[in-house]
Amino acid sequence: MSLVEAARAWAADDPDPATRAEVEALLDAGDEEGLRARFDGHLVFGTAGLRGPVRAGPTGMNRAVVRRAAAGLAAHLLAGGGAGATVVVGRDARHGSEDFARDSCAVLQAAGLRAVLLPRPMPTPVLAFAVRHLGAVAGVMVTASHNPPADNGYKVYLADGAQLSSPHDTAVEARIAAVGPVRGIPLDDGWTTLGDDLLEAYLDAVAALPLTRARDVALAYTPLHGVGRDVLLAALDRAGFAAPQVVASQAEPDPDFPTVAFPNPEEPGAVDALLALVTASGADLGIASDPDADRVAVVVGGRLLRGDEVGVLLADHLLAHDRLGRVATTIVSSSMLSRVAAAYAVPYSETLTGFKHLARAGDDLVYAYEEALGVAVAPDLVRDKDGVSAAVLVADLAASLKAQGQTLLDRLADLDARFGRHETRQLSYRVTDLALIAGAMASLRDAPPAAYGEVPVTAHEDLLPDADVLVHRLPAGRVVVRPSGTEPKLKAYLELVDPAPGALDALAAAVDARLGLASVSA
Repeated sequence: MSLVEAARAWAADDPDPATRAEVEALLDAGDEEGLRARFDGHLVFGTAGLRGPVRAGPTGMNRAVVRRAAAGLAAHLLAGGGAGATVVVGRDARHGSEDFARDSCAVLQAAGLRAVLLPRPMPTPVLAFAVRHLGAVAGVMVTASHNPPADNGYKVYLADGAQLSSPHDTAVEARIAAVGPVRGIPLDDGWTTLGDDLLEAYLDAVAALPLTRARDVALAYTPLHGVGRDVLLAALDRAGFAAPQVVASQAEPDPDFPTVAFPNPEEPGAVDALLALVTASGADLGIASDPDADRVAVVVGGRLLRGDEVGVLLADHLLAHDRLGRVATTIVSSSMLSRVAAAYAVPYSETLTGFKHLARAGDDLVYAYEEALGVAVAPDLVRDKDGVSAAVLVADLAASLKAQGQTLLDRLADLDARFGRHETRQLSYRVTDLALIAGAMASLRDAPPAAYGEVPVTAHEDLLPDADVLVHRLPAGRVVVRPSGTEPKLKAYLELVDPAPGALDALAAAVDARLGLASVSA
């Protein structure tokens, strides 16, 4: 089928007049580039489900793609004996989220499942909590998390409360591919909208998480135009903390994210307003949520803490208060957690990137984090990263340290003294041509570097076919390179243990030179 034929067929089957008109306008204009962008390929389940720009065609997030995804998921669940079982659906406040969530409910309900919808836009962790709390067979969260404003996404959870993983992801994709015409997918508006009982249960559970009685800490907060504000403020209040000051310009949900270039706390400039509020208010620390509040960022001492720093701080806080059990992180995160685990004599696991792997690190898992600001402080509560519960534990730690005349930076210095200074950095290369990413990975495989600048590479590890990840071991550190599973980026993760001054900068420059791409953040 030609590009034009595919576009015409899509338009004829599209249930949404807006995206149908979008395709018809491209056809009338003979816009081959626009058609190719929309019809050359299709979205697939990556690190965290489907994600893509809100637009027509199989490469975008639109009502036709969502209905097909819901029908494929329903077929997979029914094949596993899920007839009549509950599927809970949530959404953020991005463009299209409400329609996508309602369409999902209508398809799931018509297929013979019991679809229930969260009452309003809410953080992803509330949806993840709901799956097990309601005894659901699956959950769907319509969100693109921290992606750019043009994007939306479709995240799926299984009955264990963790994200969709292999082999279920490929099985669902096969079921989606087998779905017939979108206009033939049955719909049923008899699904149920939940009340606030679920949220109350989540807040009660989160409020019980603090490990100390200290509550004297002054906080500042930004939800980055996302959906985290009301739930996070309620969680802090219920746990006994004073209300934080909120960045007014970023307080309300806004799918256009007007005050930031990218609604990702890791991106340069994203937390500038929070930094300014911390300084102006004299707050002890600042907290930022990403737009769906499954990640947490922490500002203290005039800077944004790295995800590895937050991750190790919270691990030590939990273990020091006898919350003993397996701790886990990913292959791209700092190796310091392994040393912390050894000091407390608890099991340690290292997984592939993504919480769909971390959440399944072991039945004895008590804590997990990834360097991209994702933290699970209570996997028995939410088997995914949870920026709300993590924020409550950060406040708990900061308050307990303040009572001792210390700060988070003091505790980090103590951890460095005990376990070695683990300096980490993420390099991110955003591209418009995905072939550049494939080319860079192929180049590293065809001609593995013997050194990065003056630092020799002591071993090369290629994690194919399990993951498109390359690990280059150094005498006291490593470089990990992989494509992003959620955005058009190549990422490199650097670590050096007890490096000389400037050594990490030199390593970053050498990696930049070897990859030959323009780094957009470090």
